[in-house]
Amino acid sequence: MEVALIFASMTGNTEEIAKIVGEKVAELSLNVKTFHIEFDDIMALDLKNYDAVLFGTYTWGDADLPFEVEDFYDDLVDEDLTGKVVGLFGSCDSYYPHYGAAIETMAKQFESVGAHVIDPLLKIELAPKPEDAEKIQQFVQTFVTAIKNEA
Repeated sequence: MEVALIFASMTGNTEEIAKIVGEKVAELSLNVKTFHIEFDDIMALDLKNYDAVLFGTYTWGDADLPFEVEDFYDDLVDEDLTGKVVGLFGSCDSYYPHYGAAIETMAKQFESVGAHVIDPLLKIELAPKPEDAEKIQQFVQTFVTAIKNEA
C-alpha cells in the first residue's frame, strides 16, 4: 500500500511530527512517500495515485490555513477521494482560542470530497515531546487499521 505523507511546516514542529508519523507507518509495512508542500512537487490531483493520505499542517495566527496550504485546499474540491483514508495531524498552540483550527479546516475539506477522515485528529502542542508518543502511536494504529478495513 502506498501512503502520501504531505505536510507544511514553518518552525519545524509539524515536520518533526511528520517524520515520527511516517517512520511509525513505515514500520507497519506500508510504503510512505513524503512531500513538504513548499519544496516538493505535490498537488491535490496526485492523491489519486495513493491508497491513503497523511496530511499535516500548522495553524497560522488564530485560525487560518498557512499560505502554502491554501492552493492545495482550493484544488482539493476538484478531486474525488471517495473511500480514501486520510489522517490529519499538526502542531498546535494553546495560546490561541481555536486550537489547531487549520487541521479541522483541512479535515472538513477532505470529507467534502468523500475521504474517510480518521478520528481523532492528531494535535500536538508545539513540538512533539516524549509524553506525546502514546497519542502518536494510537493515531498511527487507527490510520493503519482504517486502511486495512477499506482495502
